[in-house]
Amino acid sequence: MGLISDVKETLSKTVFTPSTLMSGRGGLHMAQILISVVTFILGSLRGGSSHTYWNYAMFTWAFCPIMTLIITIIEMFKLDIILNMFCMDWADFTTGMAMSSSLMTVSVAITYANFYACLKCLYGWIVSLFAFLCALLYVLEVLKDKFLDKKKGSYLAALPGFWKVLEAFVSCMIFVSLTGYRDKPALVFCVIAYIVPFPILPLIIATNILKKLKTCLPFNLDRFVFIFLVISVVLYIFTAIIWPIYTFRNNLRPKDCPPSYCIWAIQFMVAFFTYVNLILFTVDLVFTLLGICGFKRT
Repeated sequence: MGLISDVKETLSKTVFTPSTLMSGRGGLHMAQILISVVTFILGSLRGGSSHTYWNYAMFTWAFCPIMTLIITIIEMFKLDIILNMFCMDWADFTTGMAMSSSLMTVSVAITYANFYACLKCLYGWIVSLFAFLCALLYVLEVLKDKFLDKKKGSYLAALPGFWKVLEAFVSCMIFVSLTGYRDKPALVFCVIAYIVPFPILPLIIATNILKKLKTCLPFNLDRFVFIFLVISVVLYIFTAIIWPIYTFRNNLRPKDCPPSYCIWAIQFMVAFFTYVNLILFTVDLVFTLLGICGFKRT
């Protein structure tokens, strides 16, 4: 009977509260949605592009406001009380989403300005300006959550979870930058090595967020994460060696290599992000072995 009474008491608190939109958090969410939508429209009116950075930018300016809108609606109807009771740490999830959106919008603002803003590209500068404004709004939410509201996440907004978000984010940047590998078998193996860890990262993150699901697993999640990290480090050591050798050997940077369409520069970005993720996975593995900073060791 105790569980039933708790459920009834929780459901009685789920009421429509439009005043949520008038709070500082609600106003910030409305501004994020508005600026993201405007940026998306401006970017789409400019037209498509031949490489994936434009697609990544359009996806970000659509995904981030949609997630912000979903979070706002859930909080407006107080449904977060039910989610918090039954399956997840809502404060941890929202802070983690704000961090993820900040990473995505900041990276998009930088790459878009690099590719599409130039001395004679006024429209590119306008879109870039809105892109940086969008990124600023999401960064402000992170600062508000961590320093003003003093939110402490159980996983996603804490260091172990955010580290996984960083690893997934850098993996996305690698996939966005992949080019010039189809006619080179060694580089195809590198792409496979990039692919193997990527789908497991979101599963680890989701399982740690969904508390009830984590308790139902037939295996120890921390031990699984440790094995996953070992495999990931090995795979990234392989790509960190093979990708630069088969991409840049006897292939110096062309003299005329503008950033907007130079394949060499984009392939260099793959190598750069490969080393970044190798460092992230290695630090993650070391911290897990030592059991420090909240990284669990089994």
